[in-house]
Amino acid sequence: MAFLRKKRETPRVDLTSMVDVVFLLLIFFMISTTFVESPGIDVKLPESSSQASKTEVREVKVYQSRNGDISLGQEKVTQEQLESRLRAYGPAARGMTFVLLADRDARHGQVVRLMDMAKVHGFGKLAIATEYVKSP
Repeated sequence: MAFLRKKRETPRVDLTSMVDVVFLLLIFFMISTTFVESPGIDVKLPESSSQASKTEVREVKVYQSRNGDISLGQEKVTQEQLESRLRAYGPAARGMTFVLLADRDARHGQVVRLMDMAKVHGFGKLAIATEYVKSP
């Protein structure tokens, strides 16, 4: 008696649904990722072992590079331009935070000059940004 042999199909993996899931995950992470704001100048913040406080919504970010370049937000400005822009805030500056992001190798005198500008133009708070380093 002759038995008929059943044809065997070779097993294969269908990757279509897995590709769809990976694509959806990629879209999710791209949308939910927060982007780091980097100034137009290179700034290396000094290190600190204490963690930063919560970020104020109403703040003015001023960057100071090691070679003396000043940036207001993303725009590179001179000291005179910065002074006139700070003056333009007027009485509203009282409720705002002046965030100073100075390079760790920036000259002390330049940093103090920027801090003084914030005080002269009536900013209510002054924050000096540092890079958080977890202490051992």
